This record gives sequence, structure tokens and C-alpha cells, in this order.
Amino acid sequence: MLAIYPGSFDPITLGHLDIIERGCELFDRLVVAVLRNPNKTPMFTVQERLEQIRLTTRHLPNLEVDSFDGLTVNYAQMRQAKALIRGLRAISDFEAELQMAHINKTLSSEIETVFLATSNEYSFLSSSVVKEIAKFGGPIDHLVPPHIARDVYRCQAKTHPI
Repeated sequence: MLAIYPGSFDPITLGHLDIIERGCELFDRLVVAVLRNPNKTPMFTVQERLEQIRLTTRHLPNLEVDSFDGLTVNYAQMRQAKALIRGLRAISDFEAELQMAHINKTLSSEIETVFLATSNEYSFLSSSVVKEIAKFGGPIDHLVPPHIARDVYRCQAKTHPI
């Protein structure tokens, strides 16, 4: 069975990686799908994020990394996926994610949303938090893979030279 884990992954964090690894255990195949969102100004281009995720997940043989635009449900249908994976950190995530799951169900009754609770050590973690800490020179090595930390610091140096 194929599942899709959609998101912006700007940048991918250890929390994302936790969900990805667990998703690979639950499903025969998993696609990490990077959303191209014209309404956001990401730190990294879609191509950079795809490469970052591929490098981070190269140890997972049943994983594919792709990008898409438009509705997640349409992408899942095109890929013939049966499930969408969503990570939950807190109750506030659950409300928004449950609403989206219900909306998606009205768009495609064949696709299920599977919620995975984030491991405790990552319950506070988001890409936004990583970028905020790095912006002010704080350590992020415990929040993202080492090569991602280097990319974030390099990007911050370009936009906020010392």
C-alpha cells in the first residue's frame, strides 16, 4: 500500500524524519511530497528541499521523494495512494489536521488520513522554530540532521550577514 506524507519540509527536521521512518515501517511504500506553495516564501527552493530530504532518507529503501502543487488529494489520487500521513505534535495540530482530513474525505472517499503522534522528544519541534533559532544564532544541531543545519546556517548567513 502506498502512502503520501505531504508538507513543506522547509527545512526537514528530526521530527519529520521520525514520522517518515515510522511511516516506512507501516506502509509498503511512502512518498514524501514537497508542496510547491506560491503563497509562501520558503528558505529553500523546492529542488533544494527535495535534495535535502533524499540525502536525509537515503537509508529507507521504500521511500520516494517528489514534489507537487495543487490539492494533496488530487496528487494522492494521481499516485494511486491509499493514505495520507500527518504528524501530530499537540492538541492544536489535531484540530486543524482533523478538519483537513474531513475536507479531504469529501474530495476523495478512498483516501484515508493516518495520524502519527510525534515522539515526545520532538513534540515542540517545527521548521519555523528551527529557522527562528538559527536566525538569532542559536544551536539547531539537535533539531535537524547535520547537513541540514549547515544548509540553514549558510542560508541565514546570506540573508543576515554579520
